Order: sequence, then structure tokens, then C-alpha cells
Amino acid sequence: MQDIQERAARISLVIFDVDGVLTDGSLYLGDDGQEYKAFHSRDGLGMTLLQETGVRLAVITGRTSKVVQLRMENLGISEIYQGYRDKLPAYEELKRRLSLTDDVIAYVGDDVVDLPIMRQVGLAIAVGDAHPRVQQHAHWHTRAGGGQGAAREVCELILDAQGTLERVMSRF
Repeated sequence: MQDIQERAARISLVIFDVDGVLTDGSLYLGDDGQEYKAFHSRDGLGMTLLQETGVRLAVITGRTSKVVQLRMENLGISEIYQGYRDKLPAYEELKRRLSLTDDVIAYVGDDVVDLPIMRQVGLAIAVGDAHPRVQQHAHWHTRAGGGQGAAREVCELILDAQGTLERVMSRF
């Protein structure tokens, strides 16, 4: 666990996949083609608290959805990469644009399409119900599954490792 704490202490950017990480992976489609997703409110608070400490957040997702854009904007996340079936180019663009190195980036994934990024980052995290291959390549695993509080666990891990957890929680 010390290695995880050391890795988490260096993080300045956390990238989340969306389907299966910030949601439970279910895709709800209406007769009109409208897509619906459910996000966990505790994940949102954790993400907001983490951003307040200066850690940046981003999402890279293979699908394109207006609801994802709306939810991320609501959380103050402006680094939104949608429609990237191959996520590595979006990762490389984001890393270059923000002038970051792999070791200060965490990535949270759940399926094999996340592996190319997870193999590069300083802290690769799999949600509790991630595909077994993703679990094998992760440095750390959440207890909760995607869309069920996993993102909150990630945020609190990083807050704790960076010594900011008690400060951000003290106001509650």
C-alpha cells in the first residue's frame, strides 16, 4: 500500500473513463434515440473536492453523449474527450497540452480499451467490477463498482496521499 500512497501523492491529473467507471455501464436509450446515464452523486462531490485542492480532472470516453458533456460541465471539468474508440491519441494530446509526464497522471478504467493508457500512467486504477485483464494491469482497485462510488474512492485515496483529505472534509 505504501507504493500506492507514493504514486497517489504525485498525481496532478486524474482521467476517468465514463461508461463502467462514472456510470455502471448500462446504456439507456429512448425511442427517440436519446441516451440516458446515471451518475453517482457521491462521486461528483469527491471529484469536486479533489479539484478544490488543485488536482485536475478529465474524461476520455469512447462514446459521445450530450449527458456526459452536461454532467462534466456541472462538475467544472473542461477536459472532455468523447468519441475516442482508441483513447491513446486523446491521452497523448491531453498530456502534451497540459505539459505533464506519465508519472503524475492517474487513469481509472474498467475494460480492455483502457489498457493502453493504464500501461503508461503513474497510477492505473481499476474499478471493483472491471474486466479481469484490467484488474491484472491496475496498480490499485476500488471496492465499489463503476457508478457505485468508485470515483469517490479514487478521489479520497489521492486526497489522503496528498495530505489534504482532513482539510477538505473538516468543513462538513
